[in-house]
Amino acid sequence: MIKLNPFSSIFITILNFIKRKIHFPKTFNDQKLKMEDNHEFEIFRHVIIGEKNDLPNNGAIFIVRFKLDNMSIEKNKRFSRFPIPMFIGLPGFRAKFWMCNEQTGFNQGIYQWESEKDAENYSKSFAVKFMTSRSEPKSVSYEIIPNKNIYEFFEEKKL
Repeated sequence: MIKLNPFSSIFITILNFIKRKIHFPKTFNDQKLKMEDNHEFEIFRHVIIGEKNDLPNNGAIFIVRFKLDNMSIEKNKRFSRFPIPMFIGLPGFRAKFWMCNEQTGFNQGIYQWESEKDAENYSKSFAVKFMTSRSEPKSVSYEIIPNKNIYEFFEEKKL
């Protein structure tokens, strides 16, 4: 496992920003996905490094779900902007959807990674530990789906 570093991620994020590789398209905002367990989540933010057509079809998706402890969905929508530079510069990161379910109070992130190994590394990273420390006990769950593209996944799950 590679030890992921938030400081090098911030540095790479700055470089990608200067090179205009970071995009926050709003085309997916307010769209809903229905997950395997029939829970529905609404997208409120999206980021991509590079272009949609550049994403690997054989990469991996990392899906994490959590319920924050003592923080409303609305407050999390605002707060969730701050840690962005600490993970979008990590090795293999390509895209993410931020999502929430207003009825259950759960949040969900769907990430695109270059490889399954990158997704596995992220599952053990400081970012997931930070997320877990802010969440209700035992509310954090994740899965890694190999050989999947985030936009294909979106098309399969959208309502």
